Formats: sequence, structure tokens, C-alpha cells
Amino acid sequence: MSTGEIACSYAAMILYDDGIAITAEKIAALLNAANLSVESFWPSLFAKLAEKRSLGDLIMNVGSGGGGGAAVAVAAPTGGAAAAAAPVVEEKKEEAKEESDDDMGFSLFD
Repeated sequence: MSTGEIACSYAAMILYDDGIAITAEKIAALLNAANLSVESFWPSLFAKLAEKRSLGDLIMNVGSGGGGGAAVAVAAPTGGAAAAAAPVVEEKKEEAKEESDDDMGFSLFD
């Protein structure tokens, strides 16, 4: 990450935390107050992001991005609302045990 990107991220989070509308001018003002100089496109880029996405949602979902799709359980359509409220149970895969020297028929002191 570049310094400009990090600085604008922090500025946007400060504005969000204080309940102030996130605009390019306000991000630039915070950066000027901190004596930081960034490339001119960073504040406007972060302001456009804040217009399209909720910064609160982005902060709360930091570690939940990407990855493979989860297995989907399909329930029979016989239970109505009770079947829809049933929790999805994930199957646990057994991890392969590592073989020890005892399992191979010899040990260090034979």
C-alpha cells in the first residue's frame, strides 16, 4: 500500500467515526492538517468509494472477504417456516493423523 492510500484510509475512518460526511475536500483538509502530501487522486477516490459503499460495512467485514464458496444445504420443502429456520450443519472433515515412528515398527533406540 502506498502512503497516500493509507493516509486517505485513516482520514476516511476519522470522518466516519465523527459522523461527518466523507468528501474529497474534507479528506484533503485532514491530510493537510497532518502535514501529509498525497497524490491528488487519492482523496477523490476514497470519497467516491464512501458514496457507493457504507464505510461501516467495509470495516465490519474486513476479514470475511473472498475464499471458496460454502456448501449449500438444500432442505425438503415440507416444513414451512420451521424448516427455513433450521440451522445449517457443517460436516467436519477428519484430519489425517501423522504417522509416528512407533507405527512404522522401529524407534530411535532399537
